Amino acid sequence: MVTTKRYDYVPIEHVLEHPLVANHRELNESKVAHYQDDILKNGLLEPLVVWERRPREYFLVGGFHRLNAIKRIRKARPGYYDRVDVRVVTGEIEEIRALNLKLNADRLDAKISDYFDTILFLNNANWSVERIAAFLDKKEAWVEEILRYVPGMDSRVRALLHEGKLSWGKAKGICRRVLQCEPGDERKVVDAALRELEGGGKPEPRYVLTPKVAQKRLRQHLERDPKATYAVSAQDLYSLLTLLAGKVDGDDERERHLERVREIFPSLVE
Repeated sequence: MVTTKRYDYVPIEHVLEHPLVANHRELNESKVAHYQDDILKNGLLEPLVVWERRPREYFLVGGFHRLNAIKRIRKARPGYYDRVDVRVVTGEIEEIRALNLKLNADRLDAKISDYFDTILFLNNANWSVERIAAFLDKKEAWVEEILRYVPGMDSRVRALLHEGKLSWGKAKGICRRVLQCEPGDERKVVDAALRELEGGGKPEPRYVLTPKVAQKRLRQHLERDPKATYAVSAQDLYSLLTLLAGKVDGDDERERHLERVREIFPSLVE
């Protein structure tokens, strides 16, 4: 568990960088310059956050832009900021990595792709979905989607998402198409989806659920529970038939139909 151990005033050369705890984004030079001017005028108003792995061994967790601003100040004015204010925290390495991301995300400029590697890391460290969501102040369903789609996400899709050229909804849509395609066709499906995004091809039906898969899953469900029944409305049937037809206008509409089918026919959709 991450714990604030104390606030301290330490020699700046004791604040190191750990190879597994890095800034979640490349340094923004204009932001470093802004902090340089602000710190010179007003001092370091917000302490750096450091991880004390062992007694008096400090690794930076939060404040990468501020630390680089101080280094610039010291280069121009030797003797300035020989010591800095720090908030000293303790915890396991996976918790510190999560805290590093959380501190950056709290500054409102984090992209969803910035969370991917940390969430996969925490999941591999046997953190539950509930624990990851609570620590990052996110919904469990949001974490589950990342764990479902990101491990097999095509690198081109991930790059477009990180660059802001693709929405998370569209990225999920491409991933769903890949999960539903025949083994060996994954690359072809992504290629077709990217052509559609570029306007170079006619959108193909997006089968979130095919009649063959629906029949197979319903048969398996009946084998487990022969007396199973469903209470459905006309809208429920419309959503099911729309998914089976593969003709949905837009990712948002597809998601609405998918959520309804998941709720009413849980055995049909994973």
